Amino acid sequence: MKKLNLFVTLSLLLSVFFVACEEQEEVIPTLQEVPVDVLKKLESSGFNVTDWIPIKFEDGYIVEGDIFLSYKDIMSSDQPDDGITVTSKQYSTDNLVSTNGNRTITVFVSSRFNSATSAGVDLAIQRYNDENLEINFQRVNSSNGADIRITRLNFFLEFFGVLGSAGFPTNAGDPFNQISLNGRLSRLGFDTGGIATIVSHEMGHCIGFRHTDFFDRSISCGGATSNEGDGGVGANQIPGTPSGASLADGSWMLACSDGGDRPFNNDDKTALDFLY
Repeated sequence: MKKLNLFVTLSLLLSVFFVACEEQEEVIPTLQEVPVDVLKKLESSGFNVTDWIPIKFEDGYIVEGDIFLSYKDIMSSDQPDDGITVTSKQYSTDNLVSTNGNRTITVFVSSRFNSATSAGVDLAIQRYNDENLEINFQRVNSSNGADIRITRLNFFLEFFGVLGSAGFPTNAGDPFNQISLNGRLSRLGFDTGGIATIVSHEMGHCIGFRHTDFFDRSISCGGATSNEGDGGVGANQIPGTPSGASLADGSWMLACSDGGDRPFNNDDKTALDFLY
């Protein structure tokens, strides 16, 4: 996959580097040192901070490649890593979006994206709306009042291979309000379906979905077994979804992407229908 973690693949990293050199004449960025207290809090919540180094971003950090947590949320978390070793299919956070039976979530897309990315966003929205859930998504032309704003990652994060990031629903029952997206996806070889998969994945986080393989990221990311744990946000099994997660199933919420298209499979649809 062109992974949703920090160091995607060497080829992806080099691709970003060469494009950047051709277009931007910018100094190669370096990672900022993460304070020890932040690392300890993230580790105690179950996040892997060794293989996926947290990246400072706005008022928080991007953790494990695509999960955004504010500094306030990180430091207020008292949830220890409980050594979750479950093998069931789909998981949600403790907080979900309140629908009251029907809710429209508005989405604004920055003008900094090209037409290919814009088309990918439209396809992601269509995929959710085709499921006839209690939530539906509507693209709007103004960021004012938009429930979710899709903005472009900065050069630093694009250089280090981050494809997208988002957070989780609020205590008040609102979706996370921002998706930060790599603006070079089409140049990195992603077609419309691949871009739609990344966008719908981050939208999934915004409405409360954890990674399908959160209990073992090696399923989609490769490498050693790595359990994200509770993360202080919850990892609740969604009833009706089968045991086990596999790369072959192609869930849209697998932690890492292979760069291809992953529309909702039957288990994904069961999970979406149960929550919304």
